[in-house]
Amino acid sequence: MLDETLLADLVADLPSAVRLQRLVRTLREEFRCGAVCLLRLEEGTLVPLAVDGLVREALGRRFEVAQHPRLATILASRRTTLFPPDASLPDPYDGLVEQQPGQPLHVHDCMGISLHVEGEPWGALTLDALEAGTFDAADRSALERYALRVEAAVRVSRLESDLRALRMAQQDSGLPLAAPEARDILGHSAVLQRLLRELDVVAGADLPVLLSGETGVGKELFAHRLHRRSARHAAPMVQVNCAALPESLAESELFGHVKGAFSGATAERAGRFEAADGGTLFLDEVGELSLPVQAKLLRALQEGEVQRLGEDVPRRVDVRIIAATNRRLAEAVRDGSFRADLYHRLSVYPVAIPPLRDRGSDVLVLAGHFLEINRTRLGVRSLRLSPEAEAVLLAYAWPGNVRELEHVISRAAIKALSRGARRDEIITLEPTWLDLPVLEEGGSAPEASESSEEVAASSLRECVERAQRRAIREALAACDGRWAAAARRLELDPSNLHKLARRLGLK
Repeated sequence: MLDETLLADLVADLPSAVRLQRLVRTLREEFRCGAVCLLRLEEGTLVPLAVDGLVREALGRRFEVAQHPRLATILASRRTTLFPPDASLPDPYDGLVEQQPGQPLHVHDCMGISLHVEGEPWGALTLDALEAGTFDAADRSALERYALRVEAAVRVSRLESDLRALRMAQQDSGLPLAAPEARDILGHSAVLQRLLRELDVVAGADLPVLLSGETGVGKELFAHRLHRRSARHAAPMVQVNCAALPESLAESELFGHVKGAFSGATAERAGRFEAADGGTLFLDEVGELSLPVQAKLLRALQEGEVQRLGEDVPRRVDVRIIAATNRRLAEAVRDGSFRADLYHRLSVYPVAIPPLRDRGSDVLVLAGHFLEINRTRLGVRSLRLSPEAEAVLLAYAWPGNVRELEHVISRAAIKALSRGARRDEIITLEPTWLDLPVLEEGGSAPEASESSEEVAASSLRECVERAQRRAIREALAACDGRWAAAARRLELDPSNLHKLARRLGLK
């Protein structure tokens, strides 16, 4: 039955992500285990591509093989590796397998197998269970047989990805095939996926792009993606933090200078435009440039040439401009603080980066990424979120976006250790350690002087329920009152959403 399902999915016209997700779900049902994870190997790091039975934030984890001996053992062999229940090696999924109340947090049974595509190591497939004795010798042999089907599914998905990239390349003969990237943008929300598809198209057009968005949304990451997927990917991408450019030095930084051009110019120096010749110049926080510097920047963009300070002969440069700002530049044009001609030159293709609060459960994927970073940094066995902490993260508005989330997770991890958590235990972060304000149903956050412990110590359940009510109401409002659509937005089974709504008094 499993063979038939896997073969049917191989020949079906399915998106790669859907095919791989169906694969891990089918394997979990076949082996009757708690969780299955398909991981791709990228420069010594295993990246989860599809999971079933793990908490949502597991998709944001990045497992460095050198720091996870079980994963290293699996990758070192072409045969199935079955770890005994009393194995001393720490399991990377401790605390990450979905469990019912009262179940243990740590994994008792684990097996995995390395995957190879076209003769090269590609990644690994892992299966985990919370009950000892779930896997036996027969399961070990079966996994080796099914691994061949998994490798075939991966190969099909890779071919489909290459074909899509080839079609894009045919639109611009200079556009290379896009390869998987280890340092990419995390998230699976519909709004993010639409944006990434848009960026992949505009990457090959060589147009100036203006990235706008709130502070902390990660505009730099989107700029790097544009450069990596462009025809200029082999040339440098040079970044300029315009907010940190003193006006007196801005011209020298951008265009360079010759020896003796000004006091302190003891040697000839190329500017950022020349350094980026043939590649991409990323002007971060471009809205902070002064008007005189804006005029000089506009001239360089219009003429395609720069002139070093103290030099009479201009130099031709070929750069693609990507600019970013957290300001509303159209308003800045109206009030006279930003040049209209420069604005139109930079914003040939404007791209708005969505704030974290509009990306749904991406907050949990990103939280998982930061949890794994802090687990490694602090040297702890496992770092996870409680269900209540997940609810609080989903309900919070994130005015500081991804950067704020990173700091919240880091502070919570340190706070947990400072309050007695042991490094050799599975550390579960609770809402009180996140230190986030919980919004009342129709009002504002508590006063900053009121500690999270005081709010949550006697009414944690009420805080979580308020957050759940708010998330459900917002989802219903965004979906015009359609419960099925709201369930998809919240990534819940519709029947579970109805049950939760009745329990919270919303129905």
